[in-house]
Amino acid sequence: MDERTKELVAIGASVGSHCQPCLAYHIDKARDSGVANGDIQEAVNIGFMIGKGGENAMRKYAMGIISEDNKGQAGPCCSGGDSNCCGGN
Repeated sequence: MDERTKELVAIGASVGSHCQPCLAYHIDKARDSGVANGDIQEAVNIGFMIGKGGENAMRKYAMGIISEDNKGQAGPCCSGGDSNCCGGN
């Protein structure tokens, strides 16, 4: 994969993961590699679509978890009482 394509992928991934420093870095690298602003904008838009898909999936999952049918059912992350789970200390 050429550097221009790698930077476009990194731009989309940066937007999708909400990493502002990553986005600024990869946009600069893409511009240095000669990537057109239109292509950068398209990569940003793809990142937004990916992020929105993940957000919608999490919203649906969260709503299912808090429904009466799923009351008290922990997922595999925290069900074992691991104090390091989910950022715990």
